[in-house]
Amino acid sequence: MGFSHDATTHHFHLYENGGDIEVDANNAADLPTVEQIRMHLGHISRMFADGNFNAPIIIHDTHPPGVATLIRLRGRIQYHFGETPTGARVLISSTSLEGIDAIHAFLLFQIIDHGTGDSPTIQDPSPST
Repeated sequence: MGFSHDATTHHFHLYENGGDIEVDANNAADLPTVEQIRMHLGHISRMFADGNFNAPIIIHDTHPPGVATLIRLRGRIQYHFGETPTGARVLISSTSLEGIDAIHAFLLFQIIDHGTGDSPTIQDPSPST
């Protein structure tokens, strides 16, 4: 990833139409970490849009739930990268119910595996890109 997990905070949120992955530097003045987060999530956003989920498989040493469907439906799922004041976010959305279910399964796995303490319930409204 190019940045320390100890220097960052990961969050995963569920929305009616999908969810997001958000990573922020714990110290707003740590500009190298902020830039590394933005580079990484920009890369992840492009990889996921291309149907490449190798990074989560390597990180978690397993195929996270929902990935097979995210790959199969990649033309019906959108990945929007955006910067936050101290990092970045990838907003993942779909109008396909099957796609939304896959996004939720993937993000719920992340919440549990990373131990973020994020809510497993749908929050709305989702942030704008």
